[in-house]
Amino acid sequence: MTCRLLEGGLAEHTSLWDSLLARKAGGSVFLTPQWQGVWWRHFGAPSELRLLAVGPQEAPLGLAPLRADGGHWRFLGSTDLFDYHDYIDASPGFHQALTECLAAQPWQTLELESLREDSPALAHLPGLFEAQGWRVDIQDEDVVPGVALPASWDEFLAGLRKKDRHELRRKLRRLEAAGEHRISVSTAETLAGDLERFTSLMAESREEKRDFLVPERQAFLADALGAMQAAGYLRLLTLEVDGDAAAAVICFDYGGTRYLYNSGYRLALGQLSVGLMLKALAIKDAIEQGLGYFDFLRGDEPYKYHLGAQDVRLRRMLVTRA
Repeated sequence: MTCRLLEGGLAEHTSLWDSLLARKAGGSVFLTPQWQGVWWRHFGAPSELRLLAVGPQEAPLGLAPLRADGGHWRFLGSTDLFDYHDYIDASPGFHQALTECLAAQPWQTLELESLREDSPALAHLPGLFEAQGWRVDIQDEDVVPGVALPASWDEFLAGLRKKDRHELRRKLRRLEAAGEHRISVSTAETLAGDLERFTSLMAESREEKRDFLVPERQAFLADALGAMQAAGYLRLLTLEVDGDAAAAVICFDYGGTRYLYNSGYRLALGQLSVGLMLKALAIKDAIEQGLGYFDFLRGDEPYKYHLGAQDVRLRRMLVTRA
């Protein structure tokens, strides 16, 4: 048997999912059962869950978390709330076994969004799928800029372009001169209040962020951050200036990487560049925590490159059965 359809809900298979994900190279926080489970509870209907354990039952090679809308199959999640998708390919032979598994399933189109350009799925699956007589179309979807973190903040600053380094130091000095400032980190006890403060700052900072915060997404965010806090992945940082919240960022620390998920800042303090300063200080904190990579996630906003980011491309694969 090359695969089996797992019955029941996602929560029933968290242990298997976690064990396979621990063996996957290059996994992300968006592939965890915690994140995907919350999304499925909020947005899964009316899709049907297609959670496939690939490989022998006694020793699965990996997991394919999919959903079906009739003959159209795709990953769990959506590009507005997920920056990465992928299979949980935990062992050699996974992609061959997955292809054999999918050949026996009743789909017509398979949409695989938000695959990193270095994903093994992009390296292995197009040839395997085409050998089945399936049509494969791959398109660029977006960029996810990021920066490899050195051992110290001074090394990070030295790695920036001269103009960017000068500007960052100048703005940090201006922030220090503006008054007393501190960074607070959310805990399980403060999370509800910190999230309320964060969403207020997020809505204030940009119109498109305010539009993003519809009630359904706010409810998802509250549940998802609770799950990330419980799992030990959440790093919600708030910059306070003279005791007032000036900026906040939601970050996730997972697998040696800090992911910058979203942010907001007080418009009245824009002259202090508090949004950018907190992002820079989040990088400093990540270095001090011993993390090796800072992922700015989806989008090519200029500030990311001023902080040393380099692009990684996201690709979308659409597979059509003949």
